[in-house]
Amino acid sequence: MIPPLIDRDRLAVDAETCAERLIGATLVRTLPGNVRISGVIVETEAYCGAEDRAAHTFEGRRTPRNESMYQRAGTAYVYFTYGMHFCMNVVCGDEGEGVAVLLRALEPVEGIDHMRAHRAGKRDPASLTERDLCSGPAKLCAALRVDRDLDRVDLLDPVSPLTLGLDQAVYDEARRGGILRTPRIGIDSAGEPWVSAPLRFVASASPFV
Repeated sequence: MIPPLIDRDRLAVDAETCAERLIGATLVRTLPGNVRISGVIVETEAYCGAEDRAAHTFEGRRTPRNESMYQRAGTAYVYFTYGMHFCMNVVCGDEGEGVAVLLRALEPVEGIDHMRAHRAGKRDPASLTERDLCSGPAKLCAALRVDRDLDRVDLLDPVSPLTLGLDQAVYDEARRGGILRTPRIGIDSAGEPWVSAPLRFVASASPFV
């Protein structure tokens, strides 16, 4: 069952608050033929806009690549990195602010066989464990077939091919063990204080991080 969509006001907050709030929310991908894939968000990172040296919008940088980060809360920002991977963010804050939350990991819920097939490449799909399917931002996008075609879609539009929902029981269960905060991963070039800032949020009881 598709969970109710998140209220936009819940995302129209600073990146830290939004990153914490998204733990336990459900990301739903609908493919042609009404094939549905979904997972519960268990790991996020906050990117805090113009002041944040690790953010794509640092110092107000605005390009065709990052334009989605300046849209209203609930917009998807999907970018291509290292010439081979896609990563997905949920835009938050005020329109024009340029802040977003990177989705780093999901607990697979629905369409797991499709996730395996999308991730397998030349490997045997059965060799991929559920724990490994979405345990990283690029893995997540590959498993759900998220690419630049989904950049700038409204995650809160019920007819969108990519939506963000919240089932209260699922949300509470994902957060049952508490939320752990740590520094973000792979941003050493940003320097201090950003390298050490505790802007990564993890469902501490989840084995899918």
